[in-house]
Amino acid sequence: MFHISIAEDDLSTRNELKLLLENSLYQVTAIEEYKNVADQVLSLKPDLLLLDINLPDKSGFFICEELRRSSEIPIIFLTAQSEPMDELNGILKGGDDYITKPYIAPILLARIAAVLKRTRGQLGQDERLITYHEVVLDLASGQLSFHGKSEDLTKNELKILYCLLSQPGIIISRADLIEYLWDNQVFIDDNALSVNMTRIRNKLEQMGLYDFIETKRGMGYKI
Repeated sequence: MFHISIAEDDLSTRNELKLLLENSLYQVTAIEEYKNVADQVLSLKPDLLLLDINLPDKSGFFICEELRRSSEIPIIFLTAQSEPMDELNGILKGGDDYITKPYIAPILLARIAAVLKRTRGQLGQDERLITYHEVVLDLASGQLSFHGKSEDLTKNELKILYCLLSQPGIIISRADLIEYLWDNQVFIDDNALSVNMTRIRNKLEQMGLYDFIETKRGMGYKI
C-alpha cells in the first residue's frame, strides 16, 4: 500500500483529501504542524507528498527545494495559485506535477497514480497482493481468489477484507470498521456494515470458504 503525506493547512481541504485518498486505499498522513515540514516528511518517508504552496511558515516552493537537497520523493503541488509562472516555478523547484484547486477528484487520483507509476514503478507483487492460507486479495484488480476461483469485490468489500487480512488473528471492532469505511458520515446506519459482511461471506462461500471470517459477539470480526 502506498503512503501519501499531505501538507495542506486548510482543515476542510485536508480532511477532504485524507478521506478521498483513504477511500482509494492509500495510507495517509496529514501534516498538522508547519514548522520544519521538510524534516517531518523525511522522517515519514512517504511514497508521495501532496504539497500546498501557501503554508503558514515557509512556502511550498521553499519546502520542495529543501526536500530536493536530500530526497527524490515524488511531490505534487496542489494549490490555488493558477498562474503559468507559478506552475513553471513549481516544476523548476523539483515538483513532479502541479494541480490547481478546486481539483476534480478522479483527475487528482489519476495524476497521483501516474506519478507513482512513473517514479515508483507499478505495484510490486508484495505490495498489491495480500495472501493468507491460500486466499489471495489483489488490491490492484479488486479481486479475491482461492484455489482457482475468484470473485470481484466492491470498494467497501475490498476495504473490509484488506483491513481484516492485513491483521490476521486480531479482532477488528465494528466501530473501527465503520469509521474506516465511512469516516465521519454520521448518516451511515450500523446495518450497512452487516450488509457488506453478508455479501463478502456469500462470495467466500462461492469459492468454498466457510467460516473464514469469525464473528466475535459484542467485539467485532477477525480472520
